[in-house]
Amino acid sequence: MFRRNNSKYRSKDYKSADNSPDYSNFATEKPLTSPNYTHYPMARGSWKNNSILDMLRRTGVELYSFITTPFVFKNCLAMLGTVMFILSLTFWWLKCYTQHGDSVKVPEYIGMNIRDASRKARARNFGVAISDSVYVQGKSAGEIVAQDPKPGSDVKEGRTIYFTVNKSNPDIIKLPDLAGGDDYELYSRKIARLGLTPRVVARMPDPRLGPNVIIDVIYHGDTITRELRQGVSVEMGSIIDFVVSEEVVTAAFIPDCVGQTLDAAKFLIEANGLLVGSIIPDETTDKYDNEAYVYRQTPKFDPNGSMKRGEQVDLYITREKPADNN
Repeated sequence: MFRRNNSKYRSKDYKSADNSPDYSNFATEKPLTSPNYTHYPMARGSWKNNSILDMLRRTGVELYSFITTPFVFKNCLAMLGTVMFILSLTFWWLKCYTQHGDSVKVPEYIGMNIRDASRKARARNFGVAISDSVYVQGKSAGEIVAQDPKPGSDVKEGRTIYFTVNKSNPDIIKLPDLAGGDDYELYSRKIARLGLTPRVVARMPDPRLGPNVIIDVIYHGDTITRELRQGVSVEMGSIIDFVVSEEVVTAAFIPDCVGQTLDAAKFLIEANGLLVGSIIPDETTDKYDNEAYVYRQTPKFDPNGSMKRGEQVDLYITREKPADNN
């Protein structure tokens, strides 16, 4: 940065006799670093920082001067007051519209006819709408089976209550086939999910089948077991009757094996539908000796006793034949 010491600029040195610019002295003119100027060194970039600060300062002063003028200040106050008034009016309207803090309890309409319930609900300034219709066996057509909000709930006045009503006609459902699934427990759960009611009306012993196997399916008194393959349609909520098998339990006589050889005792046990259990030999033989004699059995022989088929009889054997069976 340079500062000039003299206050007058010698422009006459650059004019000729006819008062036109003379550039002949430019070559001999002293540079700006002549003794007539004082040189002050400046840090790199400091002039740029000073100019930014000066610009910000001038902008702040101008903005403050603009805002504090009476015209602008009054307009700002007027806009602020208008915004506050609009917000207050909006909050007041919302409070009146939603009735903030005011609530009423919802009465119970379940079990009532939809017409009576609608009339009573509208009399209490509630809205009414039917959201769904289902078929429930034993309920009359148009009877309300569910409502939302639930009875006793606190709601705003004018709230809409949604009703689920009972249909006049049930839905038609196709019964699933028994192929690969004739177990009653599994099939009954399957049709129960379809809205049907399974019921066992009879149990029949059948040694060829296990327990709870479906033998017959009955609907409205008609046997439809074979028709299930082609598909049978029934009404939702209907009762489906079943005839299922039960476990066959027959009694078997306990054979008298004491004194018999092991081979003969095995034959007697299996002939009565029982199983040979443990074979316990003494020190004179082993359990593979079919010529050994049975000297004790469990359970003991009882002429009036019986066992279930498939139960076991344990045998105790020895090489010597028991003395009381000579």
